[in-house]
Amino acid sequence: VESQKKICDFLDKKLLAIDQLFEAKQNLLGTLSEKRRALITHAVTQGLDPKAPMRDSGIPWLGKIPAHWETERTKWVLPERDERSESGEEELLTVSHLTGITRRSSKDVNMFEAESLEGYKKCEPGDLAINTLWAWMGAMGVAREPGVISPAYNVYKIVPRLDPEFVDLVVRTPRFVEEVTRFSKGVWSSRLRLYPEGLYEVSFPLPPRSEQHAIVEHIQLETRKIDNLAAATEGTIALRSEGRRGGTECRSRWSPYP
Repeated sequence: VESQKKICDFLDKKLLAIDQLFEAKQNLLGTLSEKRRALITHAVTQGLDPKAPMRDSGIPWLGKIPAHWETERTKWVLPERDERSESGEEELLTVSHLTGITRRSSKDVNMFEAESLEGYKKCEPGDLAINTLWAWMGAMGVAREPGVISPAYNVYKIVPRLDPEFVDLVVRTPRFVEEVTRFSKGVWSSRLRLYPEGLYEVSFPLPPRSEQHAIVEHIQLETRKIDNLAAATEGTIALRSEGRRGGTECRSRWSPYP
């Protein structure tokens, strides 16, 4: 029995060390997520050149922007598209605050799906689509492929002055989501709806098109590094869970103590 107790005491110390490492890695994941958000928000609102002269945009959610940037009401750069499917044979797309626009078929969901997609709204590559009911959570993004979305959602074309990938980054920042939420309608926060007239109250940053492209490339490069580190960290956490489970089983099997 004494030998079993020593083994369990040894395992307890090791498991405590693993738990402490696990907590540190969980904290790291949170830090990486926050760093990712901050990186994107800074780049799309202040650009990449830290020495660039700045000016007050006059728009609270944007604050100071590079002096050579313009701003424009979304009404003039995101005209609404309301074209409907006649055949219903297009790919059904869904709009999420987590993944942006993706194929409905790739989602593991059990929600009701209409028998026919006739009358659903067409969404072309490069269009911005917004989930009217969940815009306050950030359910919006730019389509990468053609398809259709729910008639209850809204689709917007993106004018040539804007890089669609830049738009996708801007609209999914917490600052932009907070701004459009101010113009959403509804009594309860969980029932707010964003209609075109609400979106059109918001202003949008307009760097030169070439600079938009550079910002997109920079963000893609830097977030890839962060995502790779996060994936590696999640992998070690998964290994920890397996090891922790084995140690727990050992203690419960051999220790005579509760």
